[in-house]
Amino acid sequence: MADIIVVGSLNMDLVVRAPHMPAPGETIIGSDFRTIPGGKGANQAVAAAKLGAQVTMVGRVGDDDFGRAQLRNLGQLGIDTRYVTVDPDAATGIALITLDASGQNSIVLAAGANMHLTVADIDAAQEAIAQADILVCQLESPLEAVEHAIALAHTCGTKVILNPAPARKLDPETLSKVDFLIPNESETAILTGIEVTDIPSAKRAANHLRQQGVGIVILTLGEKGALLVGPSEEMYIPAYEVEVVDTTAAGDAFVGGFAVALAEGCELAEAVRFANAAGALTVTKLGAQPSLPTRQEVESFLSAH
Repeated sequence: MADIIVVGSLNMDLVVRAPHMPAPGETIIGSDFRTIPGGKGANQAVAAAKLGAQVTMVGRVGDDDFGRAQLRNLGQLGIDTRYVTVDPDAATGIALITLDASGQNSIVLAAGANMHLTVADIDAAQEAIAQADILVCQLESPLEAVEHAIALAHTCGTKVILNPAPARKLDPETLSKVDFLIPNESETAILTGIEVTDIPSAKRAANHLRQQGVGIVILTLGEKGALLVGPSEEMYIPAYEVEVVDTTAAGDAFVGGFAVALAEGCELAEAVRFANAAGALTVTKLGAQPSLPTRQEVESFLSAH
C-alpha cells in the first residue's frame, strides 16, 4: 500500500451555481448552494485515500463546526489526522466558489487557520514524513512551513511532490529538493514568465523549471492532458474526453492519483495516465471531495478507454 503524507490546507467550500460569473457590481440569482469539505491539501489527501493509499494529513483547522466537519470527514475515509492541529485562535479556512453554466469556477479563499501552520507543526510530524513513500505539498499554507517540510523530506529520502498552487516565486534551493513539480498553465507562467499557449511553449517553460533544479516537471494542460519533462524523457500524454460538470478539484485528483501510482511503482507515463483518468472522472461530478473517484472507478474507466 502506498504511504503518502500531505502537508497543506483544509477548507470548507461554500459552492453556488450561477448562469455566468457576475460582473463588478452585478447581482445575479444563483442556485444549488452546498457546503462541501475542500482545501487543496485535504482534497489531495482524500484523492489518494480513495485510490487506496494510506494517508496522513498535516495542517490546521479552527475550533468551529467547519473544522470538526472536516476532521470527521477525513476520519471516515481512514486518513490519519493526528497531525491536524485544532487552532483556538483562527477560523477554519473557507473557499467561496461560483460555478458557471459551463462548469468553470471562480474562487475566493479566506485561509484562516491554514496560515497558522508552523515549522513546529512540521517537526511534530517528522517521523511520519521519514516513513512515508511520498510527501505532497501545495502553497495554501505559509511558505516557511512548506519549505521546511520539503527540506525535511529531502533529508529523509522521501520523494517530494509539489503542486505550486496558488503560484508564487520559489527559491531555487527549494525547487532543487522537489522531485516532481506539478503546475498548471497559469501557475507555470507565474513561475517562469513564459506564457503557456501550446505544447512548444509548455516544453520551454518546463525546461526552464528544470534548469532551476526541479527533478521532473509534469505540466497539466486541462482538457489537453499533461506534459512530462524529465532528465531523460519528454512526453505529451493526452487527456480523456468527458462531459464537464464542475472543474473544482480536478487538479487535486491528478496530484493524488499521480502520487498513488508513483508510490505503487508505476512507470512515469503510466502514472500520468492514471492521474489523467482520476482528473477526468472528477470533473463529471459536482463538488471537490465528493467528486473524487475511487480506485475501482478509475480502473474501470481505464479499462473502458
